[in-house]
Amino acid sequence: MPEETWTPKTELGRMVLDGKITTMSEALATKLPLKEYQIVDILLPDLKDEILYVERAQRMTDSGRRMNFSITVAVGNENGFVGVGRGRAKEAAPAIRKAINNAKVNIVEIRRGCGSWECGCGRPHTVPFLVRGKSGSVKVTIKPAPRGVGRAVGDIAKVILRLAGIEDAWGVTSGHTKTTVNYALACFQALVSASKMKVNDQMKLSTPIYLGSVGDVGGNQD
Repeated sequence: MPEETWTPKTELGRMVLDGKITTMSEALATKLPLKEYQIVDILLPDLKDEILYVERAQRMTDSGRRMNFSITVAVGNENGFVGVGRGRAKEAAPAIRKAINNAKVNIVEIRRGCGSWECGCGRPHTVPFLVRGKSGSVKVTIKPAPRGVGRAVGDIAKVILRLAGIEDAWGVTSGHTKTTVNYALACFQALVSASKMKVNDQMKLSTPIYLGSVGDVGGNQD
């Protein structure tokens, strides 16, 4: 829930607080920078978060050893919106809070559909077409899958796809996938690339493509 004392510092924040923007789709469509996590708290109150990776580092100072935490978190409403963020602090709790807030301001509206030729159900259960993402040495490819396959990807990618609302997918990875942060960012970038890809009219006719949150019937068809 948004803090009662929140005073927007950006134009987008003021528009949301004034009720001129009532959905996350409208907020992202303005192309105004999303810099305040309270905007997401208001527009996506059902947002879920999950910790992907916790890194602890020690360093020696004149006063002794100091512990620093670096946390990677994914957030999503399990229905078309997902974000990934990182946070650092001397204690775990503040680092988690920073990571969640950063993930919120990194949130994107993704495309879903039924891109598998083996299915053809027309529902937004998988990615509409093959997408790729890269971070560091890690490359991730997510392929459309028919209903019932599930998320045939690594554990980190499963979390991100679940929070994004993708029920079925095949995944292929390469590089140092044990580097959890890069793996998470590569998977996230793959979903981002789907939302940025230009879709021609012929593709829209061949398979319905949905953008952002959708209901039980129909939805926001792209």
